[in-house]
Amino acid sequence: MKEDLISIVGPTGVGKTALSIELAKKYGGEIISGDSMQIYRGMDIGTAKVNEEEMQGIPHHLIDIKDPNEAFSVADFQELVVPLITRLNQKKKVPILTGGTGLYVNSIIKGYQFSETEEDLTYRKELEQFVSVHGVEALYTQLLSVDPDAKEVIHPNNIRRVIRALEVFKVTGISFTKQQKNMPEEERYHLAMIGLTMPREQLYERINSRVDMMVKNGLIEEVEHLYNQGIKDVQSVQAIGYKELYSYFDGLYSLEEAIEKLKQNSRRYAKRQYTWFRNKTNTTWFDVSEGLTEKVFLQISEFVEGNLKNISK
Repeated sequence: MKEDLISIVGPTGVGKTALSIELAKKYGGEIISGDSMQIYRGMDIGTAKVNEEEMQGIPHHLIDIKDPNEAFSVADFQELVVPLITRLNQKKKVPILTGGTGLYVNSIIKGYQFSETEEDLTYRKELEQFVSVHGVEALYTQLLSVDPDAKEVIHPNNIRRVIRALEVFKVTGISFTKQQKNMPEEERYHLAMIGLTMPREQLYERINSRVDMMVKNGLIEEVEHLYNQGIKDVQSVQAIGYKELYSYFDGLYSLEEAIEKLKQNSRRYAKRQYTWFRNKTNTTWFDVSEGLTEKVFLQISEFVEGNLKNISK
């Protein structure tokens, strides 16, 4: 029997967190973070991580589970989240997967099968040596030469995943993305896939204001603490909000330039998120340009109740 799942997606700054909490309160739900950076401890302000007051007593999962110097992949995410969704359904709790990391969300709703292909440790060590000499971009170019579609599903800064994809191709002769395309497309859950949208200029204003608020709330000090700990050249600090300020601490930008770059990169990321979710998921979109009004929340609630089978209405 299929399990129930609510998923809330959309660009950064659109209001996903607030909606997730209201739905959890209404339906007895618990929230699973679908954000690839909120897993890291000590990275709170720059990731817009929900704080205890904002949680309003609603349990949140997949937040603060890794240290910033630890790697974490979409396969790791899937391994944790799939059994969690089952446990919540068994407890009669509605799992609400909330976040803007498209590959993480799709790994759950589409049930990606991450290859169990045999390892080639010698080749892996060769690739690790290659990236230490030639850099991340050269390694990623090597992957795209055998698997051009990998740019849609593997981030260049996820070195571990890039190396694994090259290793799988060497062992099997079949690219990672080709393996994914051969999978059945049927969604594995009774799914209410909710997307939040608003006019682009309005969203960009919200993003700019949110960055200013992050700076006011101590973002620079948060990033400086990581920088002074020597946490560099790892997946976590490639996140928007961290890499720009690292460049400031490295002396490449002035503080004003770094903050402006952060705003610009956040706006560009929001645009990419819209495009990704529209093209890669079967999402029903709701306009929240006037906020989460009673009318919009009612529409979303009706949509949820029409798609989930085991929900207490």
